[in-house]
Amino acid sequence: MGLNVADLRRGEKGIIKEFTEDVLPIKLLELGCLPGNIVELVQVAPLRDPIYINVNGSHIAIRREVARQIALEPFSPDE
Repeated sequence: MGLNVADLRRGEKGIIKEFTEDVLPIKLLELGCLPGNIVELVQVAPLRDPIYINVNGSHIAIRREVARQIALEPFSPDE
């Protein structure tokens, strides 16, 4: 299994590649959590759930379980 949002460390970024499950909360899609967009891990709660991400300028708190469903490809700022 490849990289997913739950694997990111604070400040790391990735490009959304696909969703591993067919069902993803519609609110995430409305907030810009779409393939091709860059996601950055902003903060992790003290008990490691939820996590706080930035996608297209939208700051979103999501459960780690949902974060594992968002597959990423590595982000390189040089590209």
